Amino acid sequence: MMATTTDHIRYDVLARDALRGVLKHVLADAAEHGLPGEHHFYITFVSKAEGVKISPRLLSQYPQEMTVILQHQFWDLVVTDDRFEVGLSFNGIPERLVIPFSAIKSFFDPSVQFGLQFEPVDEPAAAAETPTETLPVAAAPEAPPAEASDEPVKQGEGAEVVRLDRFRKK
Repeated sequence: MMATTTDHIRYDVLARDALRGVLKHVLADAAEHGLPGEHHFYITFVSKAEGVKISPRLLSQYPQEMTVILQHQFWDLVVTDDRFEVGLSFNGIPERLVIPFSAIKSFFDPSVQFGLQFEPVDEPAAAAETPTETLPVAAAPEAPPAEASDEPVKQGEGAEVVRLDRFRKK
């Protein structure tokens, strides 16, 4: 019978951190040079995770998780070791969002069908019980045009918030 061994190296944590490094690198490049070609990013994060700063208005609309799209209208994208900050407009109202990398649940660039999915590290009960696993999304579905809650955000007017439930396979 084979003995169970403990992963003292924590490969799951190393892989998660490496993939978050990909996300950080992509955002830092976008902050410095803008988005190249048709690239744009869907970023889903836990709204109430530690370190997330969004307005009470947005938090009341998206109390669990929120998806932002960085495409045409965003400003002052700043990337640090542990988070990114960005200015976006929601239904004509400018907002400043602060999103720690640890709060991000998924990242998707539909222009090249590339995505990453994360288990947020700010869920202490889940993190303590099971190892966190981060896997790249091999073939994510092409995203249909996005809309924000009840009022679609018009092209060029600002950020779009979408609920990813409609993209998930039932």
